[in-house]
Amino acid sequence: MPATTPATLTARALLLDMDGTLVNSDAVVERCWRRWAVRHGLDPEQALKVVHGRQGYATMALLLPDRPMEQNYADNRVMLAEETADLDGVVPVPGAPAFMAAIASLPHALVTSANEPLARARMGAAGLRMPETRVTAECVGASKPDPEGFLKGAAELGFDPADCVVFEDSEAGILAGRAAGMRVVGVGPRAAAFAPDVHVRDLTSVAAEAVADTIRLTFHP
Repeated sequence: MPATTPATLTARALLLDMDGTLVNSDAVVERCWRRWAVRHGLDPEQALKVVHGRQGYATMALLLPDRPMEQNYADNRVMLAEETADLDGVVPVPGAPAFMAAIASLPHALVTSANEPLARARMGAAGLRMPETRVTAECVGASKPDPEGFLKGAAELGFDPADCVVFEDSEAGILAGRAAGMRVVGVGPRAAAFAPDVHVRDLTSVAAEAVADTIRLTFHP
C-alpha cells in the first residue's frame, strides 16, 4: 500500500463486487472466455484484457463491435450457463470469509455483473455467505463501468452514494464506483493500476467494525 494511502475510511454502507474481490474465479473465467475467443477468431489474450468486471454481452460488444447486439445477448446466455456449470478452481479471495463474517450485521450489498444463478454458484463454491441485499445482472439495464448497479445498491440499502465505499478489483468496476460518487477500495493486482482511493493485496489487509452508526475500515499493509 502506498505511504500516502489513508489508514482508515469511514462509511455507512459497503458495496461489494464478487469476482476477483470476494471470489477468485479467474480460472473459470479464463477457460470460458478463451474458448469463446478462439471460436470467434480472436486473440484470447486480448479478450482477457477486457473481460473482468463487465457483463458478458458488454465484453462481446467491445470485441466484436460490428455484431448485432442480439447475438451478444444470446451468446451471453450460453456463457453464463457454461460459467455456472464450471466451478473448478473457484475459491475465496484470501481474507474473504473473515471479512464477510465481520460485516454480517453491517449494511452491505453484493453488486456483481454475474446473474443470480452464477452468483449463488460461485459464492457457494467459495463457502461465502450470500448477502441479503444484492444487485445482479438481471437487476440493471447497463453493465459496469456504468454506475447503475452501485447506485441501485446504495438506494436499496437506503444510503447516499457519498456514504458508501465500494470494493472492486477491475477497471470497469472501479470506474463504475467512481462514477457513482463513491470511494473505492481496490482489491488484488488488477486494481492497482486504476487509482482506487485505497489499494490492498487482498481482504486479509482489511478490518471492519461498527463505530456508532458508521463502519470504520482499517487497512493494514
